[in-house]
Amino acid sequence: MVVGVCRLRLALHGVFSLKEKRGIMKRIIARARNSFPVAIAEVAENDQLRSAAIGFSVVGNDGAYVNSVLDKVIDCIEDLYLAEIIDQHIELISL
Repeated sequence: MVVGVCRLRLALHGVFSLKEKRGIMKRIIARARNSFPVAIAEVAENDQLRSAAIGFSVVGNDGAYVNSVLDKVIDCIEDLYLAEIIDQHIELISL
């Protein structure tokens, strides 16, 4: 079994309220959840206006598959053009 974990730090440009930020984060999380077999959530920087951190994970029996799904989720988030990815950390854990 392989568990893939990814944490992304995002920059949100042109956001002027936490309500706006929450709306953007909900759209990003919903798109990833509906498109891919991942568990995803906002994991840090909840009260920061122009930055956010999300984490997501995938479980599978093949490391290449798990890594591929993580990469596709990152590409999907980039293609939304709602936030800029400023840092990413991916870890694959074999159990």
